[in-house]
Amino acid sequence: MSDRNDTNQAAAKDPSEWVTGDESMTAPQASYLKTLAQEAGEEFDPELTKAEASKKIDELQHETGRGVDH
Repeated sequence: MSDRNDTNQAAAKDPSEWVTGDESMTAPQASYLKTLAQEAGEEFDPELTKAEASKKIDELQHETGRGVDH
């Protein structure tokens, strides 16, 4: 069970602490972020880093209700 807890802690790590967080966002992040931004009536910024995109996705999920557990 220790391995599972370690995995959960790594997944919950703050995006600003990611080793690759300053790289360009991934194609899946960009695609999902475009969808969320459109639903929220916001502009999509294609220049976000992986970490910035992750934070923006979390923000827009809460705003739009997507990806939020009920």
